[in-house]
Amino acid sequence: MQSSAPSGRAKMGFMTTGSAQQGPYHGAVKGWLTVVAALIAIMVLVGGATRLTESGLSIVEWKPVTGTLPPLSEAQWLQAFEGYKAIPQYRELNAGMSLAEFKTIFWWEWGHRLLGRVIGAVYLLPFLFFLWRGALSAELKTRLWVIFALGALQGAVGWWMVASGLTQRTEVSQYRLATHLTLALIIFASIVWTLRRMEPHPPIAVPGRLKFTGVALLGLTFVQLYFGALVAGLRAGRVYNTWPEIDGAFIPSAARLWFEQPWWRNLFDNTLTVQFEHRMTAYALLILAVFHAADAMRSRAGKAFVGGAWALVAAIILQAALGILTLLHQVPIDLALAHQAVAIVVLTLAVLQTDRLIARRPAHDGQGLVAPLGQPG
Repeated sequence: MQSSAPSGRAKMGFMTTGSAQQGPYHGAVKGWLTVVAALIAIMVLVGGATRLTESGLSIVEWKPVTGTLPPLSEAQWLQAFEGYKAIPQYRELNAGMSLAEFKTIFWWEWGHRLLGRVIGAVYLLPFLFFLWRGALSAELKTRLWVIFALGALQGAVGWWMVASGLTQRTEVSQYRLATHLTLALIIFASIVWTLRRMEPHPPIAVPGRLKFTGVALLGLTFVQLYFGALVAGLRAGRVYNTWPEIDGAFIPSAARLWFEQPWWRNLFDNTLTVQFEHRMTAYALLILAVFHAADAMRSRAGKAFVGGAWALVAAIILQAALGILTLLHQVPIDLALAHQAVAIVVLTLAVLQTDRLIARRPAHDGQGLVAPLGQPG
């Protein structure tokens, strides 16, 4: 009489074989999330180009469904143009703009919004399929639902940002722009983190200070990205175009940095203070990254950890160099977008480095983030 229980050898094989543990959909889930992360990175760059070309207010309505189609007739184009003529940006900055010129900025904003819709579909449809197939563990389902909720919120935040520039301003609020960009990068980082967590590894034994500086690097990276968005929102990169001095000194006078009341408004509204804090945070980020990498070498934390630390240093140096060039040349679009692209690289490397510090289950414990069996239901 044969036993229906699996043999010890077969059971051991299940526990130690990565493909069995990870399930038949493991590669598909990773590929899907990688595509979504890449699309979000492209979306951030298209958003940057939309901002640099002053195109973000060219569509004055939020139509999540019908807005997918652009104007298809001359009458529709004229209607869209009349809507733009009614807002302060046209009256104060672009009065006399031709229809052909309007179409140029319209296509940037329409492409940005369309890409957002594409990302939503590329995320949701495969997600529903993997849920139907039972291909996701409970932990991964929770992560992905949270990311989906953040994506839905991002769409609302995008319109909230645009709405700030339709009545009394000639541009969107820098507060809302910074919120919109930061949320996009949080979603991107969450997907990168999830991808890394799908590959379990034993924790690395490192000193507590390395863990602290690694996490601090990730946090400081987000702070720097937020300040960068404020610089973009205030067009602060088009003034004080000298380096290393700013406003005639390495550290400007307190009277120039803190003249607005209450004092904290200078951190967000004063172009000099905003650019200065962006520069100082960049210096702090580079110093902390070099200290972290040197400490990792001294602690013999392992080849992957040390290599990740120095890769982050290299990316920050490149990012700083591009930032300086962008500033000195008064924000040409090619340098500005390169600066933004490398910022995404810095964020990715910071997420990966932080992930190496967090204890995870060893691969042989049988607890993957993708369900081992892809059963419908």
